[in-house]
Amino acid sequence: MAFKLIYAITFFLSVFDAESLIKYGGLFLVLVTVYAQIGLFFCFFVPSGVFMFTAGVLAAAGVLRTNIMMVCTLLVLGAQLGNLTGFWIGRKAGLMFSKRKNSRLFKQEYLKAAQGFYEKYGSTALMLGLFIPIVRTFAPIVAGMVRMDFKKFVLYTLIGSVCWVLAFVLGGYFMAKMPFLKPYLTYIVAGVILFVTVPLVAKIIKELKQGR
Repeated sequence: MAFKLIYAITFFLSVFDAESLIKYGGLFLVLVTVYAQIGLFFCFFVPSGVFMFTAGVLAAAGVLRTNIMMVCTLLVLGAQLGNLTGFWIGRKAGLMFSKRKNSRLFKQEYLKAAQGFYEKYGSTALMLGLFIPIVRTFAPIVAGMVRMDFKKFVLYTLIGSVCWVLAFVLGGYFMAKMPFLKPYLTYIVAGVILFVTVPLVAKIIKELKQGR
């Protein structure tokens, strides 16, 4: 059992080896991960923050041959498209989500968490929610379900997308530009990956134990 658990965690981390994946998939892959995590509810587990941070590091190192501002602009567009997709899904399938049974890729508590966050912070939740896993995926759906004013939705999510993308991409970019940190970049990226993925792995292990 212990061996299988270690293997599962190792496989999980290898799948999300952001640096290797970006080297092969380029900026397009980062764009897809950002869009998918926000716009497609079944991709809520994708560690888009890790991909954005790593993209910033690789852009600074010259591995990702794209101007850093172009990287940020494209990822903001990807995030905003994800928000619009989630809003559209909420508008069209809101009733279905409220009655949908729990599955491996959807649980009612995810939707309830986003609803509670939205009710507590209102429209600001669409900006703050991007920095919170699960909420960033389901908050646009909730906004669509309650039929939030579309212009306000676009404004708040655009502001949130800009702040979220710049925080991760420029964080990685400027950290990679610091000479004294360059020898430790591999460890820094690994630390970010662990910070994002360990809570999710812990949740998966907990659910496996409960299921058993």
